Amino acid sequence: MTTLSAPPAPPETDAAYEARLLTEFHSTRDPRLRAELIERHLPLARRLAGRYGYSDEPFDDLVQVAAIGLIKAIDRFEPGHGAKLSSFAVPTILGELKRHFRDKTWALHVPRGLQDLSLKLTRETERLAKTLGRSPTATELSHATGLSLEQVLDGQNAGNAYGASSLDEPAEADDGAAPLIELLGHTDDQYALVEDRLEMVSAWQALPPTQREILRLRFIEDLTQREIGDRIGYSQMHVSRLLRQALTTLANT
Repeated sequence: MTTLSAPPAPPETDAAYEARLLTEFHSTRDPRLRAELIERHLPLARRLAGRYGYSDEPFDDLVQVAAIGLIKAIDRFEPGHGAKLSSFAVPTILGELKRHFRDKTWALHVPRGLQDLSLKLTRETERLAKTLGRSPTATELSHATGLSLEQVLDGQNAGNAYGASSLDEPAEADDGAAPLIELLGHTDDQYALVEDRLEMVSAWQALPPTQREILRLRFIEDLTQREIGDRIGYSQMHVSRLLRQALTTLANT
């Protein structure tokens, strides 16, 4: 009597294999399973990192950041909810990349909203430059992004804080050029006047109130002696004498 054997089981699909890996990892947290899941989805992380290729960040660094986001997604993913790991991982990886640009690459602290605005304008500037054959104007960026002109200008100004130059760098490309720090700043002549101003304040406070008011009306409000006399009820001659006395007092201080 011939016994019929059961037909061989169909080969496991890639999706089924991944689902089994995720279920086993969720239960065991086996690092070997995590490593295999990372390897399977690393191309996704690389593609997402490539979205930021316009930046000055080394691509390998961006891939590492994206891989960190992928690992977080794998650790947080719960099988059986109907979602695919790749769909779950995309926002996590992009969030990690955005956080990297927000916290690690800016030379100065800039609010998150302005950072996102600057990055958006950078991408749109590159896109328009390819179409126009030149750098777009702020007005063209405003029309292309739907942002107001003021928002565009704010975003462009925020972009200036992305990088910083060392004060020890040569000011020019030539050998032997002086460092930038030696070319910044200048002698402020106003410091020499500080002591004189302090003495002037003391002398001003020592003047009689009427003389201080006459000086204010003459040199701040720019009134004539006749107008000052009409204002305070003195004759022009009396105003002239008080003004001369006040100036002599200040000059001899």
